[in-house]
Amino acid sequence: MNSAQSLIENRPASVAHLFLSRVEATPEREAYRYPVPLDEHAADSTPGAEQWRSMTWRQASERVQAVAAGLMSIGVLPEERVALSCSTRIEWILADLGVMCAGAATTAVYPSTNADETAYILADSGSRTAFVENAAQLAKVLGQKDHLPELGHVVVIDAPAELPEAEGVEVLTLADLERRGELHLREHPDAVAKAVQAIDREQLATLIYTSGTTGRPKGVRLVHDCWAYQAAAQVASGLLNEDDVQFLWLPLSHVFGKTLTSGAIQLGVVIAVDGRVDRIIHNLPEVKPTYMAAAPRIFEKVYNGIAAKARAEGGAKYRIFQWAAGVAREYAKTTQHSLVTTGTRKVPLGLTVQHAIADKLVYAKIRAAFGGRMRACISGSAALAPDIGFFFAGAGVHILEGYGLTETSAGSTVNPGEGYRIGTVGTPLPGTEVRIADDGEILLRGPGVMRGYHNLPEKTAEVLESDGWFHTGDIGELDKDGFVRITDRKKDMFKTSGGKYVAPTEVEGRFKAICPFVSNILLIGNGRNYCSALITLDETAVMPWAQTHDLVGKDYAEVCSSPQVEQLIDGYVKRLNGDLQRWQTIKRFAVLPRDLDIEHGELTPSLKVKRPVVEREYADLIESMYEGAREA
Repeated sequence: MNSAQSLIENRPASVAHLFLSRVEATPEREAYRYPVPLDEHAADSTPGAEQWRSMTWRQASERVQAVAAGLMSIGVLPEERVALSCSTRIEWILADLGVMCAGAATTAVYPSTNADETAYILADSGSRTAFVENAAQLAKVLGQKDHLPELGHVVVIDAPAELPEAEGVEVLTLADLERRGELHLREHPDAVAKAVQAIDREQLATLIYTSGTTGRPKGVRLVHDCWAYQAAAQVASGLLNEDDVQFLWLPLSHVFGKTLTSGAIQLGVVIAVDGRVDRIIHNLPEVKPTYMAAAPRIFEKVYNGIAAKARAEGGAKYRIFQWAAGVAREYAKTTQHSLVTTGTRKVPLGLTVQHAIADKLVYAKIRAAFGGRMRACISGSAALAPDIGFFFAGAGVHILEGYGLTETSAGSTVNPGEGYRIGTVGTPLPGTEVRIADDGEILLRGPGVMRGYHNLPEKTAEVLESDGWFHTGDIGELDKDGFVRITDRKKDMFKTSGGKYVAPTEVEGRFKAICPFVSNILLIGNGRNYCSALITLDETAVMPWAQTHDLVGKDYAEVCSSPQVEQLIDGYVKRLNGDLQRWQTIKRFAVLPRDLDIEHGELTPSLKVKRPVVEREYADLIESMYEGAREA
C-alpha cells in the first residue's frame, strides 16, 4: 500500500479527531493568522490600520474546547444542528470546530442570505442554536422568531453594547458562551475528548444549502467522514506542503471554502483568514501566501486590472504588456504541449529568451502582487477561461483548476501541481471515481459524496444511485490520461430553433478571454433562431478607458449605455464570432447599466450567475433583441 492509499484508508472518523491530534502533535506551532485593529495608542497607528495576529494550535484548542463545552452546557446534543451565519473570519473556524467537537452539526448560512430564506434554512434544518456575526444578523434571525419555534439560543460574535431580549430565546455573546464552556470543563475536564471519541464517521457534520437558482435551496447532508476524507485526499494528492501558508478569503459557508480548512488541519498548514474581498490586494503582500483558492472571477478581475493599468499608461508600456501577454500564453502552451507529448519541458531557445525578458519587465511584478511566494492557486466553482490560465501560467502564477460540488463536499478532481493541464479540471482525487454516462454526464463516486438531501428523499433518489454514483448534472469528457474536461452544465445547454446544440459556458469563456472589459456575460438562445448575449462590464477596467474616449464626467451607467462602449464591445463580439460555428455566434447583444451582484439575487455567494433570475429580470430586453428577427 502506498502512502496516498494509506492516508485515505486509515483516515480518522472526523476532522474533530484530526484537530485534537494536530493540537497534541504540534501545540506551539502557528495554526492561524487573522487581522486585528492596530492599537490606537501605538506610535505609528493610523485610523483603520491593522496588524496580523497569530494563533497557535494550543491557543486554538483552548477556544474551540470552550465553544464545544459551552454548547454542551446549553443542552446541544450530538447531531443537533447549530446554525452559523458569519463572514469568513477566525471566529467562523473556531465556532465550526467547536460545533464538530461537541458532536453537533453545523448549518452553514451565508450572511448575505435574506431574512426569509435564513428562516427557511434554520427551520428546515431544525437548528435550535445559532451563531450570528453581528447586530444586523441578530436582528435578521430574531425578526423571524415566529417562524422559528425551536430556536432557543443565539450567540453573537460582535455583540452590540446591549443585547436585545426575545421571548423564548436566550441571546448571549461568544465570550459568554466560552466562559460557560470553561466552567463546564472545570467540572467535566474530559467532556470534549469524550464527545469527539463518540463521533461516528457516518454522523451528520454539516448541512450546506445549495444556491437555489430555482425554488427553495436543498440541504446537503455531509457526514464527518466526508470532511475527514477531504483532508486526507488533499494531502495525498500533493496539493499541500507542510510549510504552506494558505490565504483563505472564500466564503466559509460555501463548500469550497469549508473544505480548505480540513486539509490544513491534517498537515498543520498555516491559514491566514480574512474574507473581505476589498482587502485581498492589500493582504497578499502582507501575508505572502504560498497557496490560495479563488473563483475564476477573481483571476479575471486581476487580469483585467493589469491590462487596464497598462492601457492607461499607454504608448510603449501598453505595447510591452500586450507583447508580454502573448509571450506568456505561447510559453505556457508550448510547455504544456511538451509535457503532454514528451514528458519533458522543451521550449525553443528564442521563446525562452523572450520569456526571460518579459519576466523582468512584466511577470515579476505580477508575482509580487500575489505576495512573491505563491506556489499555486486553486480555481473552482466555475470554469476558468483557458487564455486566462495560460497567461498566468506563463507569468509564473500557477492556477490549478479543480472540480466539485456541494454534494461532493467540494473537491472531486484537481490538476496535479507539476503536470497540470489548462482547459481541464484535472484528475480524480485519490479515493474518488469518475465515469461518463452515455449522454455525456459526469458521474462521481467516493467518500466525499453526500448522504442525501435533508428531508428530500425523492430529490436524493433523482441524483444518487443505490451503488453510490452521483449524477453531477455536468457534461464532460475523460481523456486517456484520466484528465476531466467540463464542457457545460447539462441544464444550461440549449438547442436553437434550428436544432443545433449550444454550450453557453464555452462561448462565454472564450469571450472573457479576449475582452478585458467584461465582468459577466450570459448567452441566450434556447428555442431561438440565433444567439444573443447580456453583457456587464468591469467598472475598474472600463472607467479609465472612458476617460480617454470622450466620456469624461459620465458615471458607470452612462458609460455602459454610450455609443462608444457599444462600438467597443461590438469589436470584441465580432472577434469572438470569427472563431465560432455559425449557430454559436452572437447576433445581438446588450450591455447592462450595472453589474450582476449577490444583493439583487443574480449571483450566488460563490459568484456563479443565476441564469433564470437574470433572464426573468431582463426578459423585456431579451425579447427586444429578437424583435423582427429572421431565420439566421
